[in-house]
Amino acid sequence: MMQEITFIPENHYREAADFIEQRTDKAPTTGLILGSGLGSLVEEIQDADIISTTSIPHWPQSTVLGHEGRIVIGHLGKNTVLVLQGRVHFYEGYSMAQVTLPIRVMKLLGINTVILTNAAGGLDPDYKAGDIMVIEDHIFPPGLAGHNPLCGPNLGMFGPRFPSAIQTYNPVLRKLAHQIAEKNGFTMREGVYVSLSGPAFETPAEVRMLRAWGGNAVGMSTAPEALVAYHTGMRVLGFSSITNKSIDNTAHYEEITHEEVLKLGRQIVPRLTAVIRGVLDTAPPYDPETSENHPENG
Repeated sequence: MMQEITFIPENHYREAADFIEQRTDKAPTTGLILGSGLGSLVEEIQDADIISTTSIPHWPQSTVLGHEGRIVIGHLGKNTVLVLQGRVHFYEGYSMAQVTLPIRVMKLLGINTVILTNAAGGLDPDYKAGDIMVIEDHIFPPGLAGHNPLCGPNLGMFGPRFPSAIQTYNPVLRKLAHQIAEKNGFTMREGVYVSLSGPAFETPAEVRMLRAWGGNAVGMSTAPEALVAYHTGMRVLGFSSITNKSIDNTAHYEEITHEEVLKLGRQIVPRLTAVIRGVLDTAPPYDPETSENHPENG
């Protein structure tokens, strides 16, 4: 039976980070977490060191199809990256502390920028399957209801007790992502991502409610990781791959399957890869003192 751990002590993070450091001679500065159907992006990684997450102390294991459960460390263009191929989710029975353990381990490894990707449903009526949305902000109902990954004793080594969340998604990197997309001949959406617990897809009534809240896309991940990454002072960039339009009325029946989500996610990979590579190659150097990287500001 899966054990839910609500608080993870400092030594668990350090033991996981030490294990990874001992199995690579590379020093990644950027971390990527790949969502459903996007795992093939790792094929772009050169000179890769691969670590199965089943071997890493205290590391939660994914149980979802399309999330392979391995870390790939290598070079993407001129950058050294750590790619988590397969995340875990709250709906699998893990706590938010376990879901976000990889982010804090990345911080201990020296990573200062994290790129989060997910497969999402399009709440915005103008969105269509195949669109890519840059995440401008998020709405996180489970966190507002008490399942926030920053609950529990605060580990000051990672960040402040009461962090700001005004610029969780880095505005400089967001702007750069749009510029790279345009240079590659396509445009991306930008909007608000709603992060739910899952695993059921939304009812039509819920879709209408989330749209009224201001949500443009909806999924079952990302916000917990973004909050924790920003709490540590990392730059955060997020992308939602729109794999289906969310159904807002009970008269319209269209079954959404996880397999279809995976298939369309893979079709989006070439465009998303081009943007990620472009952002990494042209992003300004990380500066921990700038306001958008400092969760005590805002």
